[in-house]
Amino acid sequence: MFEKILIANRGEIACRVIRTCRALGIRTVAVYSEADADAQHVRQADEAYCIGGPRPADSYLRGDAILEVARRAGAQAIHPGYGFLSENADFAEAVEAAGVVFIGPKAASMRRMGSKAGAKELMQAAGVPVVPGYTGEDQTPSVLQAEADRIGYPLMIKAAHGGGGKGMRIVREAGEFIAHLESCQREAASAFGRDRVLLERYVEKPRHIEIQVFGDAHGGAMHLNERECSAQRRYQKVLEESPSPFMTPALRREMGEAAVLAARAIDYVNAGTVEFIVGQDGRFYFMEINTRLQVEHPVTEQVTGLDLVEWQLRIAAGEALPLAQDAVRQHGHAIEVRLYAEDPEAGFLPGSGPLRRLRLPPPGPHVRIDAGVVEGDTVTIHYDPMIAKLIVWDEDRPRALARLRTALAGCAIEGPKSNIAFLERLVRHPAVVEGTIDTGYLDRHPEAFMPAEDAPDPDLLVAAVVARLLAGERDSLRLAGTSGDPCSPWAIADGWRLGHGGRRSLAMRLGDRRLVFHARGSEGRYHVEHDGTAWDVAGARWLADGPLALRINDRGLRVSVHVDDGMWVVHDGRTRLRLQPVALYEREGTGEGAAADSVLAPMPGRVVVVKADAGDTVEAGQEVMVIEAMKMELSLKAPRAGTIARIGAAAGDFVEADAVLIALEPA
Repeated sequence: MFEKILIANRGEIACRVIRTCRALGIRTVAVYSEADADAQHVRQADEAYCIGGPRPADSYLRGDAILEVARRAGAQAIHPGYGFLSENADFAEAVEAAGVVFIGPKAASMRRMGSKAGAKELMQAAGVPVVPGYTGEDQTPSVLQAEADRIGYPLMIKAAHGGGGKGMRIVREAGEFIAHLESCQREAASAFGRDRVLLERYVEKPRHIEIQVFGDAHGGAMHLNERECSAQRRYQKVLEESPSPFMTPALRREMGEAAVLAARAIDYVNAGTVEFIVGQDGRFYFMEINTRLQVEHPVTEQVTGLDLVEWQLRIAAGEALPLAQDAVRQHGHAIEVRLYAEDPEAGFLPGSGPLRRLRLPPPGPHVRIDAGVVEGDTVTIHYDPMIAKLIVWDEDRPRALARLRTALAGCAIEGPKSNIAFLERLVRHPAVVEGTIDTGYLDRHPEAFMPAEDAPDPDLLVAAVVARLLAGERDSLRLAGTSGDPCSPWAIADGWRLGHGGRRSLAMRLGDRRLVFHARGSEGRYHVEHDGTAWDVAGARWLADGPLALRINDRGLRVSVHVDDGMWVVHDGRTRLRLQPVALYEREGTGEGAAADSVLAPMPGRVVVVKADAGDTVEAGQEVMVIEAMKMELSLKAPRAGTIARIGAAAGDFVEADAVLIALEPA
């Protein structure tokens, strides 16, 4: 076994590898960018070295700098994690040439499998079913257009090098092809350093099944069963589970054998994932091979009881596979979701900023947390905005789903917006509960996973009002205690009036709606009215462990309440509601005129391309600029028809959130 390993990655995967290495007594060396100087993987590693600026191209994609650190630190091996250089055959070859062990497949295998095009050709030669498409090296736009027309629509454009949903586009008609091609190539070049693409027929409503494979240097190859990753949004996996709820023993055996056949065909060594799509008719097709560990590997670990990172290390050190194929056990059901700093209600716009509060459920036999940040850390604009992976396990799928719902209810993030509420709706949706979801379902039905602001739960609204009333009374008592007369009746916020209980009014905003409530009472007993409906509240008090307990019309309720960036967040274990307190008599104004005259940067990022000039006439919805943030391209469009008065940024410029990028002449 190795004495010291360098981890050529960041975030939760770097922390994950450090954890396994520490258990095995192996020292670890971390590399980091200037933006990650205080990151958790830097703090947890035994040694850490800065390798460049915040952009991946200036740091984590610099193979020469990583190798220099390995030489200086005396590392015998390099673990690439996933993303960045993990599937770069040139880097793997350079590591081997430097006399350092690359913890992954050989460069020759990566060249055959790391390219989606090469992997597809390999599978076809090995007899594995593949989707019709084009994998040629001629990347001339006219040739690609002609091949797309030959294959037929809908089709998918995919970056030939890479993964994680980056560099992928669906094209449904010939006229859209070139625009999607250019965007896909830019995204692929930015994320993976190469812009080659492949084309393939798009299978409608497929299921996504991947098989975890391992090979050793002694000719051994095996699989560790499947993971289903059909719940996806824009090709980014949202929920992963093992075993698949729709797989039969016969299909599991057939797909496992096909995956092992691929591994044996190229003498594959270490961890890899063979990904398939399964059509509505039950036929499966090879999609790609990821020559690395996957983000969703924990669900395989939870149902098999194996440490896949430890397997990687032992195999890289020359050991044989630890188990025979028939000795692999599969017990229970595991599900993983990814907690992201993003705003689902704004098109899943990635977020950034400090994590002022990060509450995650405590780990145990049924709950696992893989995170690369802690409370107080910053989610930076330069990398993927994943905060943590939440993994649950139980004896069967229904109980695992129940565990996941409970675990999500115990999560709270303050700072950048998060996708927690979206995930809570997802894991209760019939398509997930019944195990029928396909890869395009979330994109076809986005409204099903957004908050129902037109019909919010009235109990949660009343609980929010009561929480604000209790907080106001508490604050008044605290102020009275600091005054010269703490017993003064003027310091008591009970709404008392001569002859009757005084009425207090509160206003809150839910999305675009402004809600006004009227309340009488104090000290946990209230009569609340809103829009012609009344509720009687009694026994309202804060419990010792934090939640608010109350009775609404004689029905007991227990909710959690916290304030996040001025928003009151109320949660009853099933539904999460975010309400913003506003002034009772605030003046309503839409501000539409100013907004319609400019295009603002939705978040910090880099301008990729400017598609208009000052003086141009544009139509409403016309794309005028593309910016890149967190490894994702964002298309910015004209808010209305008009003439461009000013361009506020050029290609390559870094811009801050809300910067005016395009200004239109007044209507």
